[in-house]
Amino acid sequence: MTFCEKCNRIFWNACLDYHKRDDVDACIQNPFENDKIESLLYRKCWIDTVQWHLEDIIRNPDIEPITALYIKRRIDKSNQDRTDLVEHIDTYFLEKYKDVKPLDDATINTESPAWAIDRLSILALKIYHMQQEVERGDSSEAHKQQCKAKLAVLLEQRADLTAAIDTLLDDIACGRKYMKVYRQMKMYNDPELNPVLYGKK
Repeated sequence: MTFCEKCNRIFWNACLDYHKRDDVDACIQNPFENDKIESLLYRKCWIDTVQWHLEDIIRNPDIEPITALYIKRRIDKSNQDRTDLVEHIDTYFLEKYKDVKPLDDATINTESPAWAIDRLSILALKIYHMQQEVERGDSSEAHKQQCKAKLAVLLEQRADLTAAIDTLLDDIACGRKYMKVYRQMKMYNDPELNPVLYGKK
């Protein structure tokens, strides 16, 4: 099993685990040891899954404004947690490949491995929920067929992305590619950089 095939399995299981209760306030039951990459991957998909459902909730046209603000702030925090975790996963790769000497003609990728894996996690959610739409008992046959076609595209996208990331990891391991990580600088979350926040001092 390749690294990204392992990712896909972990992400899928995280989706299934969440939907046993389908509750944005449910506590995570991470089945992996804390210091393992598998634990980070599982936690990454759990964050994405909770946020997916928060995004559904906040789009309710009848939501109370105070509740909407609370949910919006939860989503903002979730985005920061997601970013922090992606960077943590990239740290794992930096450590793993720290002794690899890039070849003279080595090139850099457009994104780091962890940000590509982030897209795999989101794809797992899209596939899960599109499958639910295909199987919905109260929807029309036309709706099911449209969702079935979309599901086929998502599955193809996951296969392509899985292969591409595994190729990237192999290229890094062999020195054909090298990785750099630009830590995210979300200025609006930083009280020293957001003028609305530092203006209140």
